[in-house]
Amino acid sequence: MSWNMAEPLAERLRPRTLDDYIGQQHLVGEGAVLRKMIDAGRISSFILWGPPGVGKTTLAQIIAHKLETPFYTLSAVTSGVKDVRDVIERAQKGRFFNEASPILFIDEIHRFSKSQQDSLLGAVEKGVVTLIGATTENPSFEVIRPLLSRCQIYVLNSLGKEDLLNLLHRAVTEDIILKERKIELQETGALLRYSGGDARKLLNILELVVEAASSTEPIVVTDQLVAERLQQNPLAYDKDGEMHYDIISAFIKSIRGSDPDAALYWLARMIEGGEDPKFIARRLVISASEDVGLANPNALLLANAAFDAVQKIGWPEGRIPLAEATVYLATSPKSNSAYLGIDAALGLVKRTGNQPVPLPIRNAPTQLMKDLGYHDGYIYPHDYPGHFTPQQYMPDALVNERLWHGQHSPVEEKLYERMVNYWGDRYKE
Repeated sequence: MSWNMAEPLAERLRPRTLDDYIGQQHLVGEGAVLRKMIDAGRISSFILWGPPGVGKTTLAQIIAHKLETPFYTLSAVTSGVKDVRDVIERAQKGRFFNEASPILFIDEIHRFSKSQQDSLLGAVEKGVVTLIGATTENPSFEVIRPLLSRCQIYVLNSLGKEDLLNLLHRAVTEDIILKERKIELQETGALLRYSGGDARKLLNILELVVEAASSTEPIVVTDQLVAERLQQNPLAYDKDGEMHYDIISAFIKSIRGSDPDAALYWLARMIEGGEDPKFIARRLVISASEDVGLANPNALLLANAAFDAVQKIGWPEGRIPLAEATVYLATSPKSNSAYLGIDAALGLVKRTGNQPVPLPIRNAPTQLMKDLGYHDGYIYPHDYPGHFTPQQYMPDALVNERLWHGQHSPVEEKLYERMVNYWGDRYKE
């Protein structure tokens, strides 16, 4: 195999086979779903969702090589509708009867506009191409529903410690350049910590440390050396990876921790780094629901308003509604009772399965359903004082289950008191 000596380390070490691929054993390990499809020689369209540097692009290339099928690549950043149609036309003309469909790999598919995604639909549906998309964003937010319904979603995880150590060992012992440099990995804690589970970032940091050292002396990698090299050559904020997830994590945790100064600082870091304003606004909406919640329901309204405002006015003025929402959320009282409640409900559903809906609260659009007792016994709450009267809404087997527990904030205390007034002992903690 020929090597381009000018290639970055991460590119030189890119795996060419599944046996060399590190991590994601839940997808490509023995007996795993993707491994089975690849071994069978046929794959269906899917989207790989995961953080940067975990092998999305590499996995797509390995699959194409293993299946010996044409492989077309488009970047959502640089490709338009015309590029999509050109690739589909080439794939259609180049395909032989009964041959596996060519693979169309679209990196950062979450950046494709609706019209670009629409232009893919027909080809994916008819099998002209097999689509493999890669995204760092939740596909349900960014990919149109018709396209999403034609693709499986596979989640890739950040690489674990053992995976990263394996990669480091491979780099210093097998890379055509590094294996000649006499590198000793005396300490690896800083390398692992700064990489954050991102293989590409890990290799970039290692390469940075090696390049800064003398070409004639042995290199002893220590935590102090790594920290010094990164301070001298700080990694720029990268909205497609690198520090992206660290910064957004710090932003959300500062809001959750009621520190408006820190929240504004991390907001500024994202703005200066060129972060997509919609990404920031979406996180504010999530934070308003997850962290402020019922303690201040207006927070969700303001976060949504900020989202709308940013889309309407753009940069640079969009920073102002984002800052307003950030400060409002950070200074608001906090409650995660709704967040805990829906997770408890989902857990209950998974444990108990599809419990039947009680007859009184079933829908009864036909006479047959009415004859079978659907809707019988339903009591209309608006006919009673306070628009409430006790009746059973939970399935019979779950009638005593409690999922929502009110927390201690002025607004939520009132909601809790109302429930105690309505339901009595059921809501007394």
